[in-house]
Amino acid sequence: MSRTVLAIDTATAAVIAGVLRRDQSGQVEVLAQRIAVDAHAHAELLTPNVVAALAEAGLPMAAIDAVVVGCGPGPFTGLRVGMATAAAYGHALDVPVHPVCSLDAIGGHTTGAVLVVTDARRREVYWARYRDGVRIDGPGVDAPDAVPVDGVTAVAGSPAQCALFDLPIVGPALPSPAGLVAAVADWEGQPRPLIPLYLRRPDAKTLAERAR
Repeated sequence: MSRTVLAIDTATAAVIAGVLRRDQSGQVEVLAQRIAVDAHAHAELLTPNVVAALAEAGLPMAAIDAVVVGCGPGPFTGLRVGMATAAAYGHALDVPVHPVCSLDAIGGHTTGAVLVVTDARRREVYWARYRDGVRIDGPGVDAPDAVPVDGVTAVAGSPAQCALFDLPIVGPALPSPAGLVAAVADWEGQPRPLIPLYLRRPDAKTLAERAR
């Protein structure tokens, strides 16, 4: 059965929204997409990007059969925007919401032994390792010199973070709507719970935590 899918991701500095059609054979067609890079405007840009992608695709919101959302890893503030928005669309449209690892939307398009990295701030990177597009290690968050790179022959992901590794840079720099849709492992079963991959506690602390 063919599905019209809304794909969104806010796990990196990019605010990503796309409308895609996935047919019964698994082939994916991108009908429209909007990608804006602004690490401080996820909340302001995500809904306009969704609306613009739907308009370009010539579809109403009611045409969406499923939502796919990148669940990180990513910084707390940006990531929760995408997760909350996906949950709201799923509830309003009464459609399934499929969470996927945002790094898989990059690594799934690579071949060979590839490290995927994105900005975790605090001089750290989010990372995962892939072999021919399949994740074999991670996701994790570490300082660049603590990331396991044995056997890795290339790096993909955020350009500034890729430059921290003495490896050839390949593959996508950002999660793509098509990559997000391709990362869904099971379209027929019950979607996994919407659990964000923060990988560490947020910077903000409660008064009790500060007192301790």
